[in-house]
Amino acid sequence: MKIERESLSEHYESVEVPTSGPSLRRWWAIAGPALLVSVGYMDPGNWATDLAAGSQYNYALLWVLLMSNLMAMLLQSLAARLGIVSRRDLAQACRETFPGWINIPLYVLAEIAIIATDLAEVLGSAIAFQLLFGIPLLWGVVITTLDVLLLLALTSFGIRKLEAVILSFVATIGVAFLIEIFLAEPDWGGVLRGFAPSLPDSGALYIAIGILGATVMPHNLYLHSSLVQTRLVGRSEKDVRASIRLNTIDSVISLNLAFLINAAILIMAAAVFYRSGLHDIAEIQDAHRMLEPILGAAIAPIAFALALLASGQSSTITATLAGQIVMEGHLNIRIRPWLRRLITRLLAAGPAVLAILWFGENATGDLLILSQVVLSLQLPFAVVPLIHFVADRRRMKNFAAGPVIQGLAWLIAGVIVALNLKLVSDEISGWIAAAGDEAWILRITLLPLVALLLLLLAYVAVRPWIDRLRAVPRPVPTTGIHGRMEAGELAVRPAAAYRRIAVALDFGDGEEQLVNEALRFAEREGTDIVLMHVVESPVARAMGDHAADFETEADRRRLETLCEKLRAAGYRASCRLGLGDPIAELARLVEEEGVEAVVLGAHGHRGLTDIVYGNTASALRHRIGATVIICPLKPPSAG
Repeated sequence: MKIERESLSEHYESVEVPTSGPSLRRWWAIAGPALLVSVGYMDPGNWATDLAAGSQYNYALLWVLLMSNLMAMLLQSLAARLGIVSRRDLAQACRETFPGWINIPLYVLAEIAIIATDLAEVLGSAIAFQLLFGIPLLWGVVITTLDVLLLLALTSFGIRKLEAVILSFVATIGVAFLIEIFLAEPDWGGVLRGFAPSLPDSGALYIAIGILGATVMPHNLYLHSSLVQTRLVGRSEKDVRASIRLNTIDSVISLNLAFLINAAILIMAAAVFYRSGLHDIAEIQDAHRMLEPILGAAIAPIAFALALLASGQSSTITATLAGQIVMEGHLNIRIRPWLRRLITRLLAAGPAVLAILWFGENATGDLLILSQVVLSLQLPFAVVPLIHFVADRRRMKNFAAGPVIQGLAWLIAGVIVALNLKLVSDEISGWIAAAGDEAWILRITLLPLVALLLLLLAYVAVRPWIDRLRAVPRPVPTTGIHGRMEAGELAVRPAAAYRRIAVALDFGDGEEQLVNEALRFAEREGTDIVLMHVVESPVARAMGDHAADFETEADRRRLETLCEKLRAAGYRASCRLGLGDPIAELARLVEEEGVEAVVLGAHGHRGLTDIVYGNTASALRHRIGATVIICPLKPPSAG
């Protein structure tokens, strides 16, 4: 049985939220997750749909942006509620609820959505490099693919530092488009009329659905339900309600900021290109090229390109985190973040490179819009389970969504499904009509695929209702709104002894006592004991595996001697010596040895015992999947 990990375990509950004090101070501690989510609502995919909407239909599709933003605020608040109350992200909840033969297709669809998201970011960043520095688009894609190093550097500083960097990117985008709007001098009467719902033609429907997919993004629902768990909040009903309220405020502020930026892009496109008779501006490069001659200001294209670069680089971070959340949640596995990032980027860069090589650089606009339509088509498979989960009182207790919120959420889901069915029907009909004698190929491939996806969506929509009617037991999460399991939910069964235990020693004169404490959890013939010690001398930190100073050799002999004593007593024992940072080395050794439990000593001395105090204890606990057992050690008697 795999060990259940917390969502984004390296950042889980790493930011403490005060339970009392001024509301502004508590909100400031809460604020951040919605900001990271909001960058997905202003990524380069949004630019393509907003530019196409403004240049082709003037201000007429502004209402679609507003409607999409209102949908997003409700759905993101529900995603945050799921994470706060159940301490489960959307992917984990899907794995716990649906059987494997349903969970795997849901995972594949989520991965496709993340690839489509990252595709938009790869293309957007590559275009920005081309506009700013004249780098060919193909090389820009390659450079963007390698920004994994930037992501790793950011995440190593903690989630709050990451949020600060994202805030700087968002501020850059906002300032850039304030400049563009000032220079464009839009017709504000036309802007107001654009909020009256209308669809001028069938092409507007395609763009409207692209806007919907670019705004209400499925990967953001997974992301938000996980990011709220980076906050350490109280588990009382009062604390949970306060956290839900403050996160809702955070979502409203951040998503309205994203709406203003998207609206600014569409308004600029309408005021500059539609007014000039340029109704076919869908390529970001074309928009950049035409800004200076139309507006007569050299700063306009520069501000545009800088905003695009900030948009691509910020949204690439959130897509990576979402990819990690989806993979870990749906499959309950974890791979190294750099490998996950590289896989995501290569999967996104592949279509981008092929499109550039096959269709040329002018095809990027169509590819960006297509990526957003793909996101919209995947959206029901994230929204429908989310609504079910937040409405389930067995999972959410007193925090389940009420009838009004459920009604609005199901109305949104219905609109999304109806628009998608209309789009799929129109597109497939067009493809079949254009295929001529080869239309049969599309009929035997696309139509069965669409039918299977509709059956999958129907199952996901109906199965939770059937489970409730049957009162099927819900899997009990390891943590809940009260930090413990309620009476009657605990499945009592005998626990097997640990088969493999690690003992972390600091050689502070209490190692034998700590080993004896660890043996309480072991069986003489059925448990492997792994003694671990990390040398943290300056030489060890600097030289790593090549260190051979006196302290290293002395600690190695001491560790081996203790290991021999255990073997002589009849235990299966081995030892591992680490060199350098205690937390990082212990985490590495624990993962390599595959132990089920780690025993640590707490007696207030130097060295490795520091890991049981302050933030370092949390750092180790969140970096390993094994159980952590902390044993208080008494100092040796003076007598």
